[in-house]
Amino acid sequence: MIATHKIQPKQYQTFNGILMMSAWSFAMVIASFLFLWIGYKLDQFLGTGPNFMIGLFMLAIFICVMRIYQEAKRRMKEL
Repeated sequence: MIATHKIQPKQYQTFNGILMMSAWSFAMVIASFLFLWIGYKLDQFLGTGPNFMIGLFMLAIFICVMRIYQEAKRRMKEL
């Protein structure tokens, strides 16, 4: 007979939290590169310096960090 180990729901919540934070970190990297590229194209089109590129990059980082913070705060309340 095979011994089975019951996994408690709290263990799932911890693992789910780790996966959620990893997903937001991955989203931050993708958003940063996407906003950098869009800013670069806008700067080329308008003939400006790296104004849009830097501005959109900072916006992407700010939005992702705020979402990670909100998610972590919500998780802390659940525990």
